[in-house]
Amino acid sequence: MKKTESRFIKVRCKDCENEQVLFNKASSTVFCHICGSKIAVPQGGKAEIKGEILEAIE
Repeated sequence: MKKTESRFIKVRCKDCENEQVLFNKASSTVFCHICGSKIAVPQGGKAEIKGEILEAIE
């Protein structure tokens, strides 16, 4: 079976340090639930992550 490169990741917001889980290939902009800053921006494939990636969730 082929292993996919798509996964969920835990990201820490660079502004308020809130941690949230998101998809690494997000198709829309992801905002922090606490302060509203951008955490991920879609790039046509993998999203550009603006926060600190803490872990990949298998």
